[in-house]
Amino acid sequence: MGHHYAMNIAANTFVIGDLPQLRLIAWNRNPHDVITGEEVFDLYERNWRFVDEATLTPHERAVLDRLIREYGHGILHA
Repeated sequence: MGHHYAMNIAANTFVIGDLPQLRLIAWNRNPHDVITGEEVFDLYERNWRFVDEATLTPHERAVLDRLIREYGHGILHA
């Protein structure tokens, strides 16, 4: 059984547990929760100080880069 990385429910939704750093900063939420890209971006932005950027997986980095382009207009205000 393979991983079902992000965006498997709808075009712009994510499963919290599919993104390791997101799971850490959203520790108080169910890792199976499905949230929108906008919510994901907001969580990263508000909690960036807790993100270990060096351990971002290539997949999570790609998701984050896309969200920064889409919701941050190229900027992560952290």
